[in-house]
Amino acid sequence: MAKRRHPTPLRTSSEDIAASRKAPDTAQTRSPTYRLAFADDEFMTSEDTRGIRFQLEYLKPEWRLREQGINSTVVLFGGARIPEPGKPAWAAKNELQKKNLEAASRYYEEARHFAQLASKTAATLDYKEFVVTTGGGPGVMEAGNRGADDVGAPSIGLNIVLPHEQAPNTYVTPELAFNFHYFATRKIHFLLRAKAVAVFPGGFGTLDEFFETLTLIQTGRMDKVPVLLFGREFWTKVINLEALAEAGTISPSDPDLFTVVDTAEEGWAVVCQHYNLPQPT
Repeated sequence: MAKRRHPTPLRTSSEDIAASRKAPDTAQTRSPTYRLAFADDEFMTSEDTRGIRFQLEYLKPEWRLREQGINSTVVLFGGARIPEPGKPAWAAKNELQKKNLEAASRYYEEARHFAQLASKTAATLDYKEFVVTTGGGPGVMEAGNRGADDVGAPSIGLNIVLPHEQAPNTYVTPELAFNFHYFATRKIHFLLRAKAVAVFPGGFGTLDEFFETLTLIQTGRMDKVPVLLFGREFWTKVINLEALAEAGTISPSDPDLFTVVDTAEEGWAVVCQHYNLPQPT
């Protein structure tokens, strides 16, 4: 009998899955009730096992990131529809959107450069700290992973299954490309290790991620970390948190929970000052 690699004398689940596939083909072995519970897709995707799926979606990335020794991250949020400079605005539905999205391509470059700066700092810490993390998709997310790749650094992509076709951008480190069913568990992993959050122009998803971050910091459920809002011109048109402060629905100091910046250098300088880090060259 071949020596097992695991430390227990008991058979592993994978060994029993392999053995069960060799069972005689009978009415009994074809019955769904005979399938091993953890190898039964119908059972594992049922209403009754939703709680288990939440646990698994939390555990799998956590297990992998711990295995890699990644302690902290720099998270980039931003629009999937923002194109690389010089590339067509594939998501534009009319000429006005085409014009605005192509003009917004400058944020792709700022996100890419910001990720380069973060990754240069990560390199000095053996890529255990300040590892670039994005949603793994196109647009600003691609720019973030690409910036890390530019300087030979690993980066994380936290994708999610969507109704339309979606795949990780090709700059995500393959061993750090994850896929989620639940937005909730995905957002936990965005912020669980975050030492800085950079928010670039985007849509509903970006706003959701930005406000969730602010809410957690405001309520003391998350340490105060640098939250950078890239694009003064864009965000002053989209949100007015000063109006909420004037209305009394947030504290007058709550707008101080984030910093508005326009360039990668400006943004990374805020992070370096917060953590007393040397500026990368």
